[in-house]
Amino acid sequence: MKSSCIRPLALSVLFAIGAVSAAAAGGPAAEPMIASDGAQGVTEPVLQPHNPRYQLRIGDTIDISFRITPEYNQTVTVQPDGFISLRDIADVNVAGKTVPEITEILIKKYGQLLHEPSITVVLKDFERPYFIANGELGHPGKYELRGSTTVMEAIGIAGGINERSKHTQVLLFRKVSDQWVEVKQLNMKAMIDSMDLSEDLNLRPGDMIYVPKNTMSKIKPWIPIPTFGVRANP
Repeated sequence: MKSSCIRPLALSVLFAIGAVSAAAAGGPAAEPMIASDGAQGVTEPVLQPHNPRYQLRIGDTIDISFRITPEYNQTVTVQPDGFISLRDIADVNVAGKTVPEITEILIKKYGQLLHEPSITVVLKDFERPYFIANGELGHPGKYELRGSTTVMEAIGIAGGINERSKHTQVLLFRKVSDQWVEVKQLNMKAMIDSMDLSEDLNLRPGDMIYVPKNTMSKIKPWIPIPTFGVRANP
């Protein structure tokens, strides 16, 4: 298994164009192009530790309940800029924060108005965890990530590989920070042949799997037959 990191330019090409269009159209998308960064003095990526708690995103909705002062109870939605509008205090940026983190922020903010406020935050509506399967698959698209799912299992969910796939070089794209995307290469054929799934990685929300075309599938569908100057005898 090989692993490397690329900048979000590749992420924008792969996720926004290839994967999303495949999910919307229900068919295979074009093979993505991975851009390289030739800038000098680029530092190594700083990998963010994986946080198992859900982090709020744009469009999510939360219920905020006050045990002693229920008149402040409210239901708010994360706006496109990542903020929520709250009663009697300034807007708060909650995008990327977990429910415990938001609860702590609100206790501090409302502590300026109320005496030791007791606040409960409940996630009411949110984007379900998902993964994207793209490339030479039976049904490429965006799928809900339910429980523990490996790359091979995800490929099966997406309809399995087809005759054009190069399953010796399956790519797993994973965002590891705001500046870097980690790319891991998996040899699914070797796993199957050896019956060893130790390198069959578990997916995380937002991961994208890409199965490229094999060499033979890239040959033109119609080619002329060479005659080498040989003529038939009339």
